[in-house]
Amino acid sequence: MTDEIYMQRCIDIAKRGIRAVAPNPMVGCVLVVEGKIIGEGYHERYGEAHAEVNAINNVSNQNLLKNATLYVSLEPCSHTGKTPPCCDLLIQNGIKKVVVGTKDPNPLVGGKGIEKLKNSGIEVSEGILKDQCLELNKRFFTFHEKQRPYVILKWAQTLDGFLDQIRKDGEQKINWISEPETKTLVHKWRSEEQSILVGRNTITNDNPSLTVRDYGGMNPIRLVIDSQLQISGNLNIYSKDAPTIVFNRVKDKKENNVEWIKIKETSTNSILKELYRRGIQSVFVEGGSRTLQYFIIDNLWDEARVIVGQKYFKEGYKAPIINKVPVKSMPFGKDMIHYYKRK
Repeated sequence: MTDEIYMQRCIDIAKRGIRAVAPNPMVGCVLVVEGKIIGEGYHERYGEAHAEVNAINNVSNQNLLKNATLYVSLEPCSHTGKTPPCCDLLIQNGIKKVVVGTKDPNPLVGGKGIEKLKNSGIEVSEGILKDQCLELNKRFFTFHEKQRPYVILKWAQTLDGFLDQIRKDGEQKINWISEPETKTLVHKWRSEEQSILVGRNTITNDNPSLTVRDYGGMNPIRLVIDSQLQISGNLNIYSKDAPTIVFNRVKDKKENNVEWIKIKETSTNSILKELYRRGIQSVFVEGGSRTLQYFIIDNLWDEARVIVGQKYFKEGYKAPIINKVPVKSMPFGKDMIHYYKRK
């Protein structure tokens, strides 16, 4: 087997920690002796043992460690955080060679782990499946390198390019465009991100829950933009299913699981700065056309997932416009999903 195959295994098992390890990165680790995997592990939950620790603990014959090559998708940490430095553990166990997918962008690590291993006489190889390792932790890298969360835009539109129908007499309902099975996929997407954001009009028109009730995962933190606090009443976003943050220009207040945060301006940049300050590494934007278009105009997005259903509205609210070619398009049941990347 090649280094790439072992690193791919690290990536595959690391994905099991999605959401559970945030704000830490997802990391997978594999130990190999003479072409045979003798132990593997991944970072399972924030504050608990890292991937390297779990992999070493899963080796039944600890005497084999001195002849093992350790593969890990992200540079081993060299500082004490919630757990002791992984570098020290590798040195103590006499690991002779370490293969790293990519360096850690966290300033607390940032190459120091690799340097420490080399200074201890351990052979270190890096950059194996680097692009795939970066993709694995795109949220973590964006957070540390751009000082903002990773932003994913999502919307569904009709074949004639409409996002929603015009409401009459305060009508409150969701005008479904996509198929029921696509709704389950969207709930899966929600479960993978730390937060989900909508504007005031979406709450007024649809009264959404913004949860993952159709998929077995964790509910994201619900974010609402309501500058003048115009929404009120017995709304689904105020349920106890998940924390809710309301960005506004009126008040600061916290009541049960709902927090109102006063900011000078409810702009995309101001909101992302506040989310960064709170350690939130990703946001799934499911707002209406205006909210989504603001992120596009301000160039503050990383991915967009556009679902095109089989319906025609003929009139209504036009869908946002991204002047890019999709990186891929694929059918999902009767719907078509277009995936965009900003870069």
